[in-house]
Order: sequence, then structure tokens, then C-alpha cells
Amino acid sequence: MSTDGIGPADCGSEQGSSSDDLDEMWRGQLRWWHGLFAVLVVTTIVVMLAEDQQYLVWRIGCVVAIGAAYAVWGRRGMGERDARAGLTYLAVAWGLMIVLLALDGTGTAWILSFGLFPQTWAILPRNKAAVTVILAVVGIGVARLWQGPRTGDDFVGIAISTVIMLVLSLTLGLFIDRIINEADTRARTIDELKRTQDELAAAERAQGVAGERERISREIHDTLAQGFTSVVTLARATELALDRGDLAAVRERLHLIELTAADNLSEARLIVAEMTPGHLQSRTLSEALQRLVDAVSAESGMTGTLRVEGEPVVLPANSEVVLLRTAQEGLSNVRRHSGATTFEVALSYEPDGPVALAVSDNGIGFAPGAEARGYGLDGATARAAEVGGRFDVDSAPGEGSRLRVEVPR
Repeated sequence: MSTDGIGPADCGSEQGSSSDDLDEMWRGQLRWWHGLFAVLVVTTIVVMLAEDQQYLVWRIGCVVAIGAAYAVWGRRGMGERDARAGLTYLAVAWGLMIVLLALDGTGTAWILSFGLFPQTWAILPRNKAAVTVILAVVGIGVARLWQGPRTGDDFVGIAISTVIMLVLSLTLGLFIDRIINEADTRARTIDELKRTQDELAAAERAQGVAGERERISREIHDTLAQGFTSVVTLARATELALDRGDLAAVRERLHLIELTAADNLSEARLIVAEMTPGHLQSRTLSEALQRLVDAVSAESGMTGTLRVEGEPVVLPANSEVVLLRTAQEGLSNVRRHSGATTFEVALSYEPDGPVALAVSDNGIGFAPGAEARGYGLDGATARAAEVGGRFDVDSAPGEGSRLRVEVPR
């Protein structure tokens, strides 16, 4: 869980509409927060005037000062996420609150605490807010003792009420913090899903891409769905362990949730990267291949080259997608299985003939017929057939491998 306060985490311009909606919702709620605190300040002053107790001028002065501090610093700390302004406000407000309670013999000042405690959680990160609440409650207890002579029963009563106040304040604050963090997480998840859906829609350029989409759906089912199921199961088990007070089990399951989520994130990034025909929307096929070669080289440490032969021609979208997908599949196998130090992608435009793409490496190779066991090349064969092309593999143990696909112009 994040250690942010109640307010939504800062979102950059790249965040989607869900995060923007969350920010807008928070800004709308702030108007109610401002109005509520103004009502609390006015109510406290009215009640104090009606009681007409000693130190009235000083008590009202403290209340007015707290309201002024909120107008100057508190609003900025909550609305603009200004950390310095927020800290200044809380220091002034809680200091005045403790003084006010020391002067107040009737407990009227407690009215303001209904605003100060939530504000503390809204302005500060979770851990700092918890520490501040603890210090504030202890200070309030000391202020109550300052009001005059006390009996033994008074000390016990103040101690019990202070502990109850502390537990309730921390429980409420942590509960609110958890709810807001979950809302922020859901908004970010929705943004990710929307971006994924947009890229899937862009992939539907032709019949060949539709087949690729089916493959991606299977990968999502086999990887992401299983990972999310594990996360949900572990989260429920963590709640049960937390109810039992078994902190060791809680820590262990939180660690497993983190590992599972990290693996799922890696899988999601790979799936998104491999399914995006956007490689071809703003660049030529050779440019997209060069970018792919550079990326694999940087990621794996292997030396990769792109060789283009013949005069480039404009191909149907389906054919370009088949060539690019075959290169991605081939380089994925090179990276994961070959043990190679170098690889080459060759794109050949034959005069009045098909366009061919080959991926070769100097790795360990494999025996004829072994490619069906774990090399995942059946999809490349099917994609080539969909556009009237053909796909073949040439390899032998210890002699590297070469994948080649041909598509008509």
C-alpha cells in the first residue's frame, strides 16, 4: 500500500481519464472539507460565547487563529499537495489546539478535533500522519492534566480516554487511507486496461492481425489471468492471517503477492510490446525491424545486425505484419533458447518475386523436428499461410538456426 495521504497521488499528464476523474472528485470533495471546517470553527466560537467561561478571549483567539492558519496554509496543503504549507498548518493548528484544551474547562474545543484528525491524514503520508496523531493525542492528555488538581480516578479516566481516542483516531485514519489507496489503484488499473484495449483495437488492421489477437488472448489467459487469480487468493489469505494476528504469515503472503504482481507486470509488458502493429504506423518495415534489432541487442547483450537487400516496395498491411511478427518470434527464440552471441535479420526484396525475411544466429541450434517442442513456431507457419506465403526452419545441433518467411508482394 502506498504511504500517501488521503488525497490522490500526484498524476502526470500521461495518466488516463480515470486518474483525472479521481483528481476531479477529490477537488470537488475539498469544497465540502473547507465548508465543514468553517462550520466547526464557527460552531466552536458560538458555543464558547454561550458558555462564557474564563479565558474566553484567549480561547476564541486560539480558535480564530486555527481557522486563519487553515485559510493560509491548510487549504494549500490539502488542495495543492503543498507539503511545506501542510506541515506548517498542522504544527500551528495542533499547537494551538493543545493550548486551547489546556485553557478550556468544558471540552468545547473538542469540536475542532473532528476536522483536525482527518486533515492530518489528508495532508501527511500515512506513517507520518500516524506519528503526528500519536503525539497530538499525548499532548491533549497532558493539556487535560494541566487544567487543575486531579484525583487518582481522574488520572485513570484521562489515561483510558486518551488510549481510546488514540485507537479510534489511528483506526479511522488507516481505514480511510486504505480506501483511498484502493480507489487510486483501481483508477490506475482501469487506465492500463484502457490503453491495452486501444492497442488491441489498433491491431485489427487485417485478417492476419486478427489471428495474432487470438494468440495474445490465449497468452493473457495463460499468464495474466492466472497471476491475478493468485494475487486475489493470496490477498484473501492475508486478511485471514491478519484477523488471527499472525504477522509472520501476513509478511510472507505480502511478499508472495509482490513477487506475483512483479511477474505479471513483466508478462503484461511483453504482451503489449509484441502485439502492437503501431511499429508500422509511423515508420517503414525496415525502420521497425532496425528498432527491434536494437532493442534485442540492448536487452540481451548479443550483437545484432539488420541487412536489407533489393529495392524496398510497399506491401499490403497484412504482409508487413506477418514479416514483423515473424522477426519478433524469431528474435524471441534467439534471446531465450539459442545461447548465441550474434544474430542477423535479413530482409530481401526480390525483383518480381516474393519478399523474404530471415532470422539467423550462431547459437546451439536444434535437431530437425525439435522446433515443435517449445519453440512456438506453429503460429509463424499459420500467419504466413494466411497471406499466401510460406515459412521454414533450418537448423542442426551446434550449427545455429535460421528461420525464413516469404510473402507475396
